[in-house]
Amino acid sequence: MDLNALAVFAAVAEARSFRAAAETLGVTRPAVSQAVRKLEQSFGVALLQRTTRSVAPTEAGAALLASLAPALAEIRAAAQAAQERHGAPRGRLRLAVSTIAESFLSGPLLAGFLQEFPEVQLDITVTDEEFDIVAAGYDAGVRLGEVIEQDMVAVPVSAPQRQMAVAAPAYLARQGVPAHPRELPAHRCIGWRPAPGLPPYRWEFFHGGREFDVAVAPEVTTNDMGLMIRLAVAGGGITFGMADTFSAPLARGELVEVLQDFSGSFPGFYLYFPTRKNVAPKLRALVDHLKARRGA
Repeated sequence: MDLNALAVFAAVAEARSFRAAAETLGVTRPAVSQAVRKLEQSFGVALLQRTTRSVAPTEAGAALLASLAPALAEIRAAAQAAQERHGAPRGRLRLAVSTIAESFLSGPLLAGFLQEFPEVQLDITVTDEEFDIVAAGYDAGVRLGEVIEQDMVAVPVSAPQRQMAVAAPAYLARQGVPAHPRELPAHRCIGWRPAPGLPPYRWEFFHGGREFDVAVAPEVTTNDMGLMIRLAVAGGGITFGMADTFSAPLARGELVEVLQDFSGSFPGFYLYFPTRKNVAPKLRALVDHLKARRGA
């Protein structure tokens, strides 16, 4: 078994491109194609489905990638740890971060980390899609604690969070202030969805120690929180999201909170990554930086 060919296959499957994999590996595209072809011949099954426009794993390829990804990640982490054991953390640190992780994405935390570790380069994908960060080649992710898998190491990066419903004073003066979340379907609402094709997020509330949700009928549905805020400030309706996200327009009086008696707190955002014996120095540096900031 050619172990190098397995790594080449994983690079192609993750990038969905022979060209991108060749650039990442620092080899020629023909060399990548040849390695994958020989691997498929040795297995006797196609691992990649190729068209003129795309490359995607076959069912057998997807199963192989799912098994390979954790092992390859361990090997890369161990190799990098060995290389950097006596030096400063360095290299590219790939993170997948939720769009609403405002406390992490706001700037100071990351800027402070880069200033402390100038040889680390951050590669951050801001997304709300749910996927296996290990299989996708990420070092770590940042999401709400309640949706992180139990087999992950999780380090807090924010205080407990609170969701709230907000609207512009002009809208409330025109349409009235809802007294209960059940009244929201009668209002103009601006909703959020994590990705195309998915239903709008159901707004979650608390009352009497119990949680319940409301399926509003949004006038506008988007995956862009910035657009939601701008529409709400312009008087377009009531919107819903994290308190941190609305802090600036609330402070300016452009938005006001409604249904405050039905708002509760829950665990905040966490940096998460798979349990490993050898955590790469660049990731360990970020974890230590986060812990220091939290302690301060």
